[in-house]
Amino acid sequence: MSNLPSGIKIIAPVSSEFAEIVSPDAMAFLANLQRKFGARRKELLAARVARQARLDGGEKPDFLAETKHIREGKWRCAPIPADLQDRRVEITGPVDRKMIINALNSGSYVFMADFEDSSTPLWKNLIEGQINLRDAIRRVISFEDEKTGKSYKLNEKTAVLFVRARGWHMVEQHVLVDDEPMSASIFDFGLYFFHNAKELLARGSGPYFYLPKMESHLEARLWNEIFVEAQNTLGVPQGSIRATCLIETILATFEMDEFLYELRDHSAGLNCGRWDYIFSYIKKLAGDRSIVLPDRSQVTMTTHFMRSYSKLCIKTCHNREIHAMGGMSAYIPIKSDPVANEKALSQVRADKEREAVDGHDGTWVAHPGLVPVALEVFNRVMPQPNQIDKKLSDFEATAADLLEVPQGEITEAGLRQNVAVGLGYVEAWLRGIGCVPLFNLMEDAATAEISRAQLWQWVHHGAALQDGRKVTVDLCDQVIDEELAKVKPSVEPERYAAYERAAALMRNLIRSDRFIEFLTLPAYDEVLKTEVFA
Repeated sequence: MSNLPSGIKIIAPVSSEFAEIVSPDAMAFLANLQRKFGARRKELLAARVARQARLDGGEKPDFLAETKHIREGKWRCAPIPADLQDRRVEITGPVDRKMIINALNSGSYVFMADFEDSSTPLWKNLIEGQINLRDAIRRVISFEDEKTGKSYKLNEKTAVLFVRARGWHMVEQHVLVDDEPMSASIFDFGLYFFHNAKELLARGSGPYFYLPKMESHLEARLWNEIFVEAQNTLGVPQGSIRATCLIETILATFEMDEFLYELRDHSAGLNCGRWDYIFSYIKKLAGDRSIVLPDRSQVTMTTHFMRSYSKLCIKTCHNREIHAMGGMSAYIPIKSDPVANEKALSQVRADKEREAVDGHDGTWVAHPGLVPVALEVFNRVMPQPNQIDKKLSDFEATAADLLEVPQGEITEAGLRQNVAVGLGYVEAWLRGIGCVPLFNLMEDAATAEISRAQLWQWVHHGAALQDGRKVTVDLCDQVIDEELAKVKPSVEPERYAAYERAAALMRNLIRSDRFIEFLTLPAYDEVLKTEVFA
């Protein structure tokens, strides 16, 4: 585009349709946010590195002494907007056109459209996603499936829309501001807000967001400052934006009150992002060789550290008169096997029953087929719009509770599952698909992160399998080779090449002496090498 404001470059093709999204006015809006807040973002990322060094040196996460007055203070979040009073079931998924329609029509109360863990950040995915959301908000979205001939359009009643931007650690390599890639968080948030904030407010809703992977309340403060600036710039009333913070890092769980305080005029509560939380537990405590987690399947929400975190989220949010959302059930319906399907559904029911009885105000599912299951549980346990009056006054969670290492076994089956999920997800991500059904579970980047993190931890912390064999680089290589041999006959050569690239990435991640912070960072470099522009 030749008519962009000074200092802005787009390193990707811009069709006439794409130009409606990355318009000169929209890009000027983004550039203003990037110039005002980009330096602070870098400072906060540097603070993450410094904190990790202290953790590696033996420091343990704990509640902050300097913010004790916030935790003990008498304050509350801003009143909840009318269309967010009841959020009993939320569905999440990527921003492709068919998914958006199906999710909004699913019977869930909220749909979180995901530019983060469910989406590969290809230029096409990002901009088409913004187009799809713009059209959905204006109720002009439709989709014709060429393979089946089926047509899709919105029902009269649809879910309330939230959008999840990418995390602070990601940059948008396709857009340069003053010769530097801009923050992916600002890019995703800014385009959506610029094009849709006023339209959403006119339709009785608002610009609602999910904020991922924060590690400090200072990162939440930065989001709040961006919200204030964005609303002022466009003349949108302050407090129109509402954001739910995902508590999906072990450090964030010690600052939940502080997160709410920083965003108190823009808060829509907290959510227990359970899969990334387990990944973060491994990552942040990687320097402690005594910490070894069992198979992923054994690290459930009933383990002491996970249940403690979940209930502390409820207590914290309800004390501040705001929602505490439960986590994702990754199960999906198994149409081909009624027995296995009923087993999966019973596990979903038990999970949602625990959340509802504990006091969560709603929960997440990954598939429209699970919306009725989750609804039945929450409708029965929570006939009112939410459970904010359930304060959990007698519950206390100490640092020891939140850090207690779950017990269990490491099995060959668990190791093979980690390899299979890691390979299966990463190869799809490299092909531009960010949300993948694998082994009857809906996997996204968070579950792939657990898989590769466990392999790294088992190798570098000297773990042994249940049968006594040490988990070594050679053993992981052997299982990766066997998994590649298993899939090769069943996939076309182009897809197998993606498997090989995924395997090379996994091998590097497992071998690294230092735990690599996010697999999506090297994976993003990989997709940019092979990105094809139509």
